[in-house]
Amino acid sequence: FRKARQAAPSVIFLDEIDSIVPARGGSTSDSHVTERVISQILTELDGLESLNSVIVIAATNRPDIIDPALLRPGRFDRLIEIGLPDELARQEILKIHTAKKPLADDVKIEDLAKRTEKFSGADLGALVGEAVMLSIRECVLAGKGNEEAQVCEYKLEAKHFEEALKKVQPTASEDEIYKRFAKVA
Repeated sequence: FRKARQAAPSVIFLDEIDSIVPARGGSTSDSHVTERVISQILTELDGLESLNSVIVIAATNRPDIIDPALLRPGRFDRLIEIGLPDELARQEILKIHTAKKPLADDVKIEDLAKRTEKFSGADLGALVGEAVMLSIRECVLAGKGNEEAQVCEYKLEAKHFEEALKKVQPTASEDEIYKRFAKVA
């Protein structure tokens, strides 16, 4: 925070804030380290020294375990939920992840987007990665590679995505915790 004030205008981004400011009182084995960290962050946000031209942004996928004191007015002015991508967004995400991959003609990104309803962007990336690995494994085992260059000339086919869909499941959940959190915010 001190360096951010010195370098202002600046942005402090706290990724996975739930790991550094979980609700207090949950553990007795941390020698009150959690309480001290939370107190220091609250002190910085409350402004014993003002945060002029410093913006603080935090992200979490576990809003249910953040210390409630952090969510009081004046600390974080906006609470924004970023939901799972819709079909069009999934299509664009899949296009990005497959842009430099050799796709066979039978791969239909639109169909994949329809079939991956509860997938996050990371899940879609994992799906494409798994399909790539399946394709390369098939290429190597079938001996389709260029022997001199020791390169396997693989193509991602629909069957690789079918197999990948059996292995890669969506990890994100839009359960009641997030809905309750949104009501509080």
